[in-house]
Amino acid sequence: MTSFTVGQEPRCYALVPCAGSGSRAGTLQPKQYQAIGGAPVVAHTLAALGRVDRLDATLVVLAPDDDQFEASVPGFTGERGWVARCGGASRAESVANGLAELCARGAQPHDWVLVHDAARCLLRAAWVDRLIDACVDDEVGGLLALPLADTVKQADGDRVAATVDRTGKWAAQTPQMFRLGLLEPALRGAADAVTDEASAVEALGHRPKLVRGEVENFKLTWPGDFALAERLLATRGEAA
Repeated sequence: MTSFTVGQEPRCYALVPCAGSGSRAGTLQPKQYQAIGGAPVVAHTLAALGRVDRLDATLVVLAPDDDQFEASVPGFTGERGWVARCGGASRAESVANGLAELCARGAQPHDWVLVHDAARCLLRAAWVDRLIDACVDDEVGGLLALPLADTVKQADGDRVAATVDRTGKWAAQTPQMFRLGLLEPALRGAADAVTDEASAVEALGHRPKLVRGEVENFKLTWPGDFALAERLLATRGEAA
């Protein structure tokens, strides 16, 4: 088990990889900039993180050639809003580059980093607080996730090849919360195919904690997800 000598209270940072193209979403622009509920997807995401008082800052990792962020989320930068155009070719590379940026800004190995998908724009501050409460004294860290409720099928083309036992299986969500000093080497040794931080930490032999998430905390991936998110935002009456 990795251990850290902690001289001061660990801080919590959010890291939002926002460098993807969102090709599956069927939008004419990167999905994080698609408008729903009167604001871009990423604006809703960052507004939710901004309501979490225990986050010292949120770092958004953009593609080097991103020219839309400032116009989409005006006024984000400041003491608690940081931007770095250091996104990579994969999620793992973007997050790793973001960790390096956090270090350059003074983050320490024992500090916590909560990595959250830009496209999970229905996030609520209470869910982030739930994750922090569950993990802040944990040796490894953990993630929001949901136990699988549906029957799961293994596909072969457009035919069912097998029914998969769903017992004990969870669908991973974000944020995923790990200490910077654990997550950095985990991602450094991870393949580009790694799609979440927990799997990189697992590859080092650790067992992240599963913290129950919410059905609403889904990732906007397919065209129909945007209409559903818009309807849910309308029922909340929240503005980004």
